[in-house]
Amino acid sequence: EGDPRPPLEGEISRFQPIVLEQVHDQEQRVLFRELVARHHYLGHAVPFGAHLRYLAYASKPERVVVSCLQFSSPAWKMAVRDRWIGWDEATRKRNLQRIVNNSRFLILPWVRVRNLASTVLSLGARGVEQDWPARYGVEPLLLETLVDRSRYGGGCYRAANWVELGGTAGRGR
Repeated sequence: EGDPRPPLEGEISRFQPIVLEQVHDQEQRVLFRELVARHHYLGHAVPFGAHLRYLAYASKPERVVVSCLQFSSPAWKMAVRDRWIGWDEATRKRNLQRIVNNSRFLILPWVRVRNLASTVLSLGARGVEQDWPARYGVEPLLLETLVDRSRYGGGCYRAANWVELGGTAGRGR
């Protein structure tokens, strides 16, 4: 099922409802890994620390995967985020686990559905709000992500009400 499919193009209303499902079983895990490894520019890697993975499905004209979304533990330090929050070192160490990072986001390359990306991001934010505490016992207070500006403009995040804080040094974990 991870192989390219015929193009899906058009207005999101033609494909709704868009349904986000947490990856639970082995078949979904294999599909998620395959799609992200094959089609995400960063590929697939087992995330460091806590993580949740989701598959997004279009319901019409048939149920089909259109997107993959992964949330994981946050970057240990990120100057722009830490300044925006305004916490000191002790507070950061105590509360860092309440930040969740959107570490992978993929709209499959044959899918060109207007407003799908922001819809999936909004569904993901709501899903993490419920699923993260259920899985890890920690209520997330903030979602973060990094957008490679040489590849993407970040418009879908803005459309999903994410706030741009600024650039990072990009030195990895």
